[in-house]
Amino acid sequence: MRFSLALAASLAVSVVQSSPLGKRHVVSTPVVNDGIILNYALTLEYLERKFYMEGLANYTRDDFVKAGFEDPFYDNLKEIYFDEQTHVQFLSDALKAAGITPTNELQYSFGTTNPMQFVTLSSVLEGVGVSAYLGAARDIMNKDYLDAAGAILTVEARHTAYIRASLNESPFPNPFDTPLKYNQVFSLAADFITGGSSPVALPFKEFPELPLQCSQYYYEADRSSVTFSGAFKEAQKNFGIKKDTPIYAVFFSGLKKLPVQVRMTAGNAGDYKIDRIPAGVVGQAYVLLSKSATDFSDENTIAGVSILEVYKKGMAPATPKEKCH
Repeated sequence: MRFSLALAASLAVSVVQSSPLGKRHVVSTPVVNDGIILNYALTLEYLERKFYMEGLANYTRDDFVKAGFEDPFYDNLKEIYFDEQTHVQFLSDALKAAGITPTNELQYSFGTTNPMQFVTLSSVLEGVGVSAYLGAARDIMNKDYLDAAGAILTVEARHTAYIRASLNESPFPNPFDTPLKYNQVFSLAADFITGGSSPVALPFKEFPELPLQCSQYYYEADRSSVTFSGAFKEAQKNFGIKKDTPIYAVFFSGLKKLPVQVRMTAGNAGDYKIDRIPAGVVGQAYVLLSKSATDFSDENTIAGVSILEVYKKGMAPATPKEKCH
């Protein structure tokens, strides 16, 4: 699955519903304009707003305190929810003022069943939000929109730092945040969308899923291996990839894009594997499978994006997780 809620030291279980595969297709880089970018941002803000609305409704202040999050954590979550609600209203109003139809809220499933899962997923979603705004900024033509996107981006980054610190993770593990492209972000967001319709047709497509084999051990750069469960079989089915076709796991961390050629594992599982996460990967990192070691375009992507929390070598928690994730 793309998301593993084993990203934080306190993770309990994975909770994401995955999209079905089996469709042979190449995802192309979308053509965008300011209206599309604003609706793209609004789509993500709706998702975040709903996530916090449900979390605050499902878990009480006492629930969070019992889970180890002392006051004023619950009140700060309310502030984050207020920020996301404000972002939704701002972007919707900006689109209407420009004569562009805004998208609407869809139906979502987040699957968290306790406060720790909720906060861990919050950390992931906020990090993706930062990466989405950062990746889209270069394409914004209207400078007023660019100012507004930058103002939202910095607040999302504050959310990320606060939530990570609350999970006893470094609030700023990397000197740089990681920009992501539209289809990369859409592939992550689509895992939570379960229904609904929009009057706006956005030009984004979902990559095939890239499942990570569960592990009780935390990921460390320049040490940990990663197995992509069934990835060869799916690549063979979806794109006609052969056993001798060179495929690369590309890690996005900060401004770095680090490819590692995968190998086939023994047996008939159809897994790809790398023996070592590249040095330089740290914090909330993203990985996809590419047909190229140099061109990581959407057209060369055959699976992804998955998320992993990666520690510097020798800095991961010494005690393995209680469960395999």
